Amino acid sequence: MSTDNDPLALARAQWRWRGKDRPPFAAVPAPGQVSVWDFPRPPALLRDTREIVVCWGGQEIARTRGAWAVRETAHPPTYYLPLADVRTGLLVAAGGGSVCEWKGPARYWDLVQGADRLRQVGWSYPHPLPGAEPLADCVAFYAHDLDCTVDGARVTPQAGSFYGGWITADVAGPFKGEPGSGGW
Repeated sequence: MSTDNDPLALARAQWRWRGKDRPPFAAVPAPGQVSVWDFPRPPALLRDTREIVVCWGGQEIARTRGAWAVRETAHPPTYYLPLADVRTGLLVAAGGGSVCEWKGPARYWDLVQGADRLRQVGWSYPHPLPGAEPLADCVAFYAHDLDCTVDGARVTPQAGSFYGGWITADVAGPFKGEPGSGGW
């Protein structure tokens, strides 16, 4: 089948940077850092045993040492937490969705507690594409309205309303989502 008729192939073909070389504008990683420009495309899924905690309004939503870190060129890692380590009773299907050319169709989640609701604060891939199967029983969270830590260090959310990466001191950018990154 030609790429012209295959939406996944078309989406995958658009990426210039694939982790094989760093663009001239990439920051040089400091000691102890990795460059997001060395992350591959398609993304790598790596088990991360550091303690990851997600809190909302002082309440713990998730705690795990078994997350999957998705490392994709130009993005800080996105952490997918096993549903077994998440207070799933606070998750309510949000409706809508999107499709990732590498991971498949996404389902969105609200966090709800009493009258409080954070809309589309999480997402999952219940039926991931080949290569992303470990994400099937996991959920990721946008850090914008949550308190998220990796081994006790608070994360900075990736810029932009669509991207869900978590910036920590061990990654060097610049990162997709920042102003001027539309052509990456």
